Amino acid sequence: MPGYFPFLLVAHIILAISLVLPSILLPFTLRTRRATVESDNGVVRALLYAQTHGTIAIGIGLALTGIGLIAALGSSMLQQPWLVLALTIYFVNLGVAFFIQRPNLRRLIGVRAADDDRTWLERAKRQRYVSYLMAGLVGTIGFLMSSKPVLW
Repeated sequence: MPGYFPFLLVAHIILAISLVLPSILLPFTLRTRRATVESDNGVVRALLYAQTHGTIAIGIGLALTGIGLIAALGSSMLQQPWLVLALTIYFVNLGVAFFIQRPNLRRLIGVRAADDDRTWLERAKRQRYVSYLMAGLVGTIGFLMSSKPVLW
């Protein structure tokens, strides 16, 4: 199993980021006041597709690679405080994405806003602030994973 470790790690990181990436990036596509569902931009369509159709497959892949990493490294890895904190932050980030960001994005995507639609613009702006928070949490996880600090 140790021979598979680099591949499992890379796959796990890619899947973990791709699970929250649409929720982080989609609010920034709402600046144009155009319905993003009708967007000609392939990146926007891919993000929408990933958020609406890919989350289950990505989540299953993430769980399987996580189990593979634990099998490769041993369960004692789960006793590391930095890892427990990083996993807790990741689950908080997933909760924000699933229960706050995703429902609010559904309300905004596909709605055409007039130039004077202040309510729509304020909601879109608020969603971008939530994206900043989520990106900060992902950065914190990256810091914890790379520095592995001694917390207690």
